[in-house]
Amino acid sequence: MNLDWSAEEEAFRKEVRSFLTDNLDEELIAAGRLATSVYPDHEASMRWQKILHAKGWAAPHWPVEHGGQDWSAAQRYIFESERIAAGAPSLSPMGIHMVAHVLVRFGTPAQKARFLPRILSGEVFFCQGYSEPGAGSDLASLQMAARADGDAFVLNGSKIWTTHAAEANWMFALVRTAREDRPQKGITFLLLEMDSPGIEVHPMLMASGEEVQSQVFFSDVRVPADQVLGTVGEGWSVAKYLLEFERGGSAYAPDLAARAAQLARFAAGEAGGDGRALIEDPHFAGRLAALRARIRVLGTMELRLLSGAQKGASVGALSSMMKVLGTETAQALTQLTLEAAGPRALAYQPHAVRPGGPTPLHEVPVGGYVGGEAWQALAPLRYFNERAASIYAGSNEIQRNILARAVVGL
Repeated sequence: MNLDWSAEEEAFRKEVRSFLTDNLDEELIAAGRLATSVYPDHEASMRWQKILHAKGWAAPHWPVEHGGQDWSAAQRYIFESERIAAGAPSLSPMGIHMVAHVLVRFGTPAQKARFLPRILSGEVFFCQGYSEPGAGSDLASLQMAARADGDAFVLNGSKIWTTHAAEANWMFALVRTAREDRPQKGITFLLLEMDSPGIEVHPMLMASGEEVQSQVFFSDVRVPADQVLGTVGEGWSVAKYLLEFERGGSAYAPDLAARAAQLARFAAGEAGGDGRALIEDPHFAGRLAALRARIRVLGTMELRLLSGAQKGASVGALSSMMKVLGTETAQALTQLTLEAAGPRALAYQPHAVRPGGPTPLHEVPVGGYVGGEAWQALAPLRYFNERAASIYAGSNEIQRNILARAVVGL
């Protein structure tokens, strides 16, 4: 088996590098490298999406007839690796990477024509209305009510941890339209406009000084019935399909490999307490080497998964496996990175920077990033963000239960 990239794939890599060199500027690179989670600075991300859209590369994983590219799994992997290496910001996943796929599968022709082109262009920007104060990983216990009223549904209740709710102009939401013998029944998948009368968005302050997440309150909000995606009362099936893409629809390994390489370069030049470079500490070097080997294995598995999806196969329960492996590897890497940063990781004190409140993350100086002030200051923020990764999109404990039932047969 030949594990090297083909000549055609190397030519594609050169094309991607040339495109990134020509289109990335310092502001976009800073936004990519200052991101502490999968959600970079909103304005920079949307500007980068417009650049990609003009090239036809905003959603290469979409079907070609809807604006995607007929890329192989290897090309998708190479593009992601080069994007991360160049420091380009990621795109918000809710529209392009999540709800778009369920629109393709469950949407009516009118819904596809209405939303898919506008998601690509950035005109429609979605947030996700799943979690509630009493329904997170146990999502089937959601209570937000949607009462049928003529040609509309009337919504009352709230959603929480809603990322980019303050920026989004649309939300895809799970609502309860009936109570059945099982909690998964009677749930409906709705698309709704965020400027609808009766919606209030209350931003939530994060440790980083950002207000990325919000709680959203609904009071007699009317949503047209033709904005149901799929069948009324059968939204659980739509949600499960979407979660395949939220949990395992993209690759973890390219980003983790780049971050591990940065850490290795930092450790090679950083003196420890005994004057030696940190990489010469056998305990540290061994842990870093084990992580890099784990990331290589993860990358191989992701390529196999992407290849299967490329041929039209459902990712299914394997998305749970990738979610567990990807998030827990990321947590181990941020743990080691935080240890390497040492006391200098305390440099960013968001609540003590200025009397008027925390300093927004985009105002933190880049400072050379690798080995510089921002690299060390952002280490704890990335560490804390990665703690949440094994909880959102269904906790890793639930993912192991899914694998036990669907794969092992327990």
